[in-house]
Amino acid sequence: MGATANVTRFAPSPTGLLHLGHAHAALTAWRAARETGGRFLLRIEDIDPTRCRPDFTDAIRQDLAWLGLDWDGPVRVQSRHLTDYRAVLDALAARGLLYPCFCTRSDIAREIAASAAAPHGPDGPLYPGTCRRLSADQRATRMAAGEPHALRIDMAAALAAVPAPLTFREHASPRRCDPARFGDAVLARKDIPASYHLCVTHDDALQGVTLVTRGVDLLPATDLHRLLQALMGWPAPDYAHHALLTDATGRRLAKRDRAATLRDLREAGMSPAEVLRLAGG
Repeated sequence: MGATANVTRFAPSPTGLLHLGHAHAALTAWRAARETGGRFLLRIEDIDPTRCRPDFTDAIRQDLAWLGLDWDGPVRVQSRHLTDYRAVLDALAARGLLYPCFCTRSDIAREIAASAAAPHGPDGPLYPGTCRRLSADQRATRMAAGEPHALRIDMAAALAAVPAPLTFREHASPRRCDPARFGDAVLARKDIPASYHLCVTHDDALQGVTLVTRGVDLLPATDLHRLLQALMGWPAPDYAHHALLTDATGRRLAKRDRAATLRDLREAGMSPAEVLRLAGG
């Protein structure tokens, strides 16, 4: 019996040009699909209008095509599907699993500083729950006044709404989840209509992704993603988090550190085969 045909995806954010680390991620997902006779999808995660640019989206397509990494079906561009994510937020809110948060970053910092022992999660100190304690009338009044707010998941209520324990399969082995370590995570920011966590889990379910390959830095986030999948009745794909490419100093390749881009390598005369070999091919 042959291997199960995988549906995988490469889902970059168009906030800069792709570098070797992105090529490694794309190649890993592409191979996992092609070697099993499956499908490889391209998704553009451009939900943040302050950082994403259309010219970077065009460059992503060009770089992948130059490398010979073809994709199946139309490209899903998240910014064109905001109503999808709004519907998920509305569904969670209707079940009492979301609440508006009016706190600024300075408000949160002051609250944490005043706490004797602020708990920490994968992304730093956990939100202290200030706005969770507001009454329904207080929330409604502030929202009616147009006060900017984020939307946070009520973690205790969410965990009470799903069977325990939650697990997922990582490299085909079961792994137990602990979503509570994220606290009341933000699912929609004041300036961004939906969070990465919400959008990625929605789209993986919508597109029938069966195997998520991505960097090991995103492994902790899978706990929160499994919670959202359980709350919404979405299927849980298998996961395979891979190591990140690093530079000569051992630092991970990143856009912010001006890692050499695929365009740089192409203009320097490197062939697609040479770039793929550097990317782990």
